[in-house]
Amino acid sequence: MQRRMGEAVARVARKVNHTVENKTDSLDLANCKLMTFPVGIYKAMRSVTEGIHHISLANNELKSLTSRFVATFSQLRELNLAGNYLHRLPEELTSLRHLRAINLSRNRFRRFPEPLAALTSLETIDLEENEITEVPAEQLASMASLRSLNLRANPVGPELRLLVKPLVPFDLLLSPE
Repeated sequence: MQRRMGEAVARVARKVNHTVENKTDSLDLANCKLMTFPVGIYKAMRSVTEGIHHISLANNELKSLTSRFVATFSQLRELNLAGNYLHRLPEELTSLRHLRAINLSRNRFRRFPEPLAALTSLETIDLEENEITEVPAEQLASMASLRSLNLRANPVGPELRLLVKPLVPFDLLLSPE
């Protein structure tokens, strides 16, 4: 068990070092069994955080995202949080003014994450395979940049299908009835 934990920590360290040393605009910490975003990464990456535009934390065991994460990576354009245990997002997410795509598929959302509706730059929202029954259709309709909203494999009601279709100027992906 300790050996596997050590290997996981070493894998995360290698990925962070790769991003810092090569000054890439991406940080890929997918499939690292992370339960929280490691605090040590903030310090290790402080010289390059402004240049990070893409982060993948997919397929981990995250239950929440902190306001510190949002504040540190304020220049994010893409955020992949698919395959975690998230059920809400911090209100501070609204400060990510450059965020264009967010993947929250295969999480535990029961409601549409409200902070997303305030992100005017968002073009793509993926919420496939959650437990969402309600969606703020009018708020979404006012999101000028939104091009695609994936709600497949969510238990959205038939009233949403009727309400949303005439309102939304973007591609709405729903599972067949």
